[in-house]
Amino acid sequence: MFKNVFGSGFLVRTAHVVLTWIITLILFLYDTELRKQEETGQLLQPVLFVLLVLLSVLLYFAVSLMDPGFILSEENDLQFTLGVTEEQQDMIPPSTKSLRQRRCGHCLLQQPMRSKHCQTCQHCVRRYDHHCPWIENCVGERNHCWFVLYLAVQLLVLLWGLHITWTGFSYAPSWSLWLRSNGVLLTVCALLALLALIVLLLLGSHLYLISMNITTWEFMSRHRISYLKHCGADENPFDRGAARNLWGFFCEWGSVVWEQVYFREGNDPV
Repeated sequence: MFKNVFGSGFLVRTAHVVLTWIITLILFLYDTELRKQEETGQLLQPVLFVLLVLLSVLLYFAVSLMDPGFILSEENDLQFTLGVTEEQQDMIPPSTKSLRQRRCGHCLLQQPMRSKHCQTCQHCVRRYDHHCPWIENCVGERNHCWFVLYLAVQLLVLLWGLHITWTGFSYAPSWSLWLRSNGVLLTVCALLALLALIVLLLLGSHLYLISMNITTWEFMSRHRISYLKHCGADENPFDRGAARNLWGFFCEWGSVVWEQVYFREGNDPV
């Protein structure tokens, strides 16, 4: 389920964790709201902030090391895609075209619908969304929900950290003295603001795509994807309405046979 922590993304993960705790330490060392509360014995907010930072780090490692849905065995994955039981298999229209799967030109495995081969990870990934260099892992069927949760927690940490940094700026009679006394906090503030903006845009875009039940890869490359390129610009065969899409993504666990959704009654096979 989890990859080796000392794999190819070791330096990226180490840099992320070290930077996170260095910034957290700076917020406690300078004359910020956190330090004042700690000195006066008001430990509720400092403890909550540290726990939230710790949660974000744990989620980062979970998403980074989790199997995103690698297709490692053609036989097992093909059996699942066509349906484990006869009842499930009967849900797919008896068309050879509907059951046909694309064979990957890299790993030579048959790809279930919505799967894609990742050149970086060298594996096909079920319901492939994208490869994220930040976590040095693919975002796919098994870790996409956790990735969105991580983004939400990370955004809370960054916005709270930005507020704490703002409370630490001290007055100085001149700009040169102000920069000298607040230079470190100003750098931290700029870094947190930039990261918060990036995470906010990422979170917003993922929630928007999830509400339409479409992945980043499908959204960006639909004109090249065999099961989407014949659809209209506003047509999405996987869309079940925003509410059902969000419910299915966050509240329904387990893999989905996308062939069954694609060829459900009322959808014309493409």
